[in-house]
Amino acid sequence: MDALLIAVKTVLPLFLIILAGTLFSRTKASSVDWVEILNKYALYIGFPALVVASLMHLEIGEQSYSKLIIYNSSYIVLCMFLAFPIAKLFRFSEKMRRSLFLILPFGNIAYLGMPVLQNAFGNEILPVAAIISAIYVFWLLTLGIIMIEVFGEEKLQPKKLLLSLAQNPLLISVFVGLAIVVFKIKMPTIAEKTIQLFADSVTAVVLFSLGIFLGMQKIGNLKEWYRVIAFVSFTMLVLPFIFYEFLILLNFETSLLKATVIDAAMPLGLTPYALSVRYKLNTTLVARIVVLGTLLSMVIIPLWMAFLG
Repeated sequence: MDALLIAVKTVLPLFLIILAGTLFSRTKASSVDWVEILNKYALYIGFPALVVASLMHLEIGEQSYSKLIIYNSSYIVLCMFLAFPIAKLFRFSEKMRRSLFLILPFGNIAYLGMPVLQNAFGNEILPVAAIISAIYVFWLLTLGIIMIEVFGEEKLQPKKLLLSLAQNPLLISVFVGLAIVVFKIKMPTIAEKTIQLFADSVTAVVLFSLGIFLGMQKIGNLKEWYRVIAFVSFTMLVLPFIFYEFLILLNFETSLLKATVIDAAMPLGLTPYALSVRYKLNTTLVARIVVLGTLLSMVIIPLWMAFLG
């Protein structure tokens, strides 16, 4: 019980910021433009600064992250391919199957996962959080989009795909941070402080934005939420638990295991929602999974933290 209370106290401030955003969404001052602007700030400035700030003091050779990369990548890919048997079993439409490529593997690792891990384990976990976030972004923008396009009506455009990947700020920031470490680049103190100021700002910004997004979603009727509840339970409880059991069998390092499983249990992210709109998938379902998953994560994430110890 003590572990659960500590976990709740750890994540509660984050969700109070989300609540503030939700309440703000009900005011005349807010609009959908707020979400877009705040998310762009986070994507292009805040999170890249947080990633660089967390990686540039990383000691190469102190710890190997190869297993972290392999295990998380394997989990993402396997979850994505689960869309085929699930769609066949429940006789889902092709559009629904393509939506599952996004729904099953891609939690809100950056916008919610990084703040949660930082709040729970301190700044020392940030390099791990940044690497896990980069892994999810990489697979989302490569295999995720490839699967959607290959099994859809649109023709796959490799050049466009590579350009999108090369221009992604999160991936670029990971390479910049690693380059600083590998080549032992000494950043001027002023530059370090500036990057850190941007890094410190991003948590509140993205959580407030997420709250505004949640507050603007339509509720709908109860029947429409049965499928949503099923997918939220499956992606935030069942799949992460199976992943946890495999990691235990593989004797995965405890600190990395905790970060990996907590990230795997994150609610569906906003980027998959944006992609569902771009590719004309089941956007209503995806949006509702984001909403319900984020709300339930106020309970589910502390439970996972207490379970992991």
